Amino acid sequence: MAKSLTELRTGIDAVDRELLALLNRRAALANEVGEIKRAEGSPVFRPEREAQVINGLQDANPGPLKGDNIAHIWREIMSACRALEAPQRVAYLGPAGTFSEQAALQFFGSSIEHVPCVSIDEVFRATAGGSAQFGVVPVENSTEGVVARSLDLFLNSPLHIVGETSLQVRHNLLRKNNALDGIEAVLAHPQALAQCQGWLNNHLPNVERRAVSSNAEGARLAAGNPAWAGIASDRAATEFGLHIAAHAIQDDAYNRTRFAVICLPQTLKVPEASGRDCVSLIVSVPNKPGAVHDILVPLKKHGVSMTRFESRPARSGQWEYYFYIDLQGHPSQPPMAAALADLQSLCAFYKVLGTYPLGE
Repeated sequence: MAKSLTELRTGIDAVDRELLALLNRRAALANEVGEIKRAEGSPVFRPEREAQVINGLQDANPGPLKGDNIAHIWREIMSACRALEAPQRVAYLGPAGTFSEQAALQFFGSSIEHVPCVSIDEVFRATAGGSAQFGVVPVENSTEGVVARSLDLFLNSPLHIVGETSLQVRHNLLRKNNALDGIEAVLAHPQALAQCQGWLNNHLPNVERRAVSSNAEGARLAAGNPAWAGIASDRAATEFGLHIAAHAIQDDAYNRTRFAVICLPQTLKVPEASGRDCVSLIVSVPNKPGAVHDILVPLKKHGVSMTRFESRPARSGQWEYYFYIDLQGHPSQPPMAAALADLQSLCAFYKVLGTYPLGE
């Protein structure tokens, strides 16, 4: 016989109490781990360890919970346990309500100390200067390609990448009233304006498009002027008390942005191999025929897969370029170590940006 609603709710209440007891047991064990780490002087946050935990739970999950739900739930559990030891100070492009903030929460969980910054440059400065332990910066969008400013800043920064996360980006048109008429200007980050240009051309072709430091800043400004609209997340709409005048106006329905998690090497050393890792590099080669081809040969020779290859001008006035490369694997693996050694010997400039577990 089927159980009644009351019986089912009683069963759920009992399971919730069991979960509460188990979560507190886990937190107590995490505290003991924290004491050992403090005695050893080892870092609180270990991204490769957390990736291994989540991947293992997803592989063992019999359902009906989905793998993405498992990742989100355990990220929050681990975040809360970490905060008992010491909450992480995380810098990101602010103010509140940006996709960068959302990416930071997706990677670290909600138990962090927020350090919102006015620009990507400021995220790098705050993290390098120690006012934040970690930074989260956008590096690539599936519609508009690389975030050039982030890549340029990596060139001379002491920071390295220790993690990544990918966020599905849904842009909404936000304003004080729920209509499209009477809009004089649309304010957003230049990347968001570019990602929504098709919709803007069709629906607001004669409206000024004004670039601002972040989408959330555009939403904040729109909250103060009924003739302005912002392009931002639904989180920003809630944060600034705005209506969503148009939902999901991005030109690509599957628009995603990839974010890098950065820190000083003394904050966190190169993460150990997790089983699903990436090495990011910046290189340049002598300006001679076949030089670019030559740097690809070691990868083929040692069987290392390249997942990204981007060029940026070196600004030397000599038509020289830096190449940003992502390789699949970890330097502790002999094929990767051999490929990196051969590659470095061919380069005029060579810098490892980071080794880190692949994002979800």
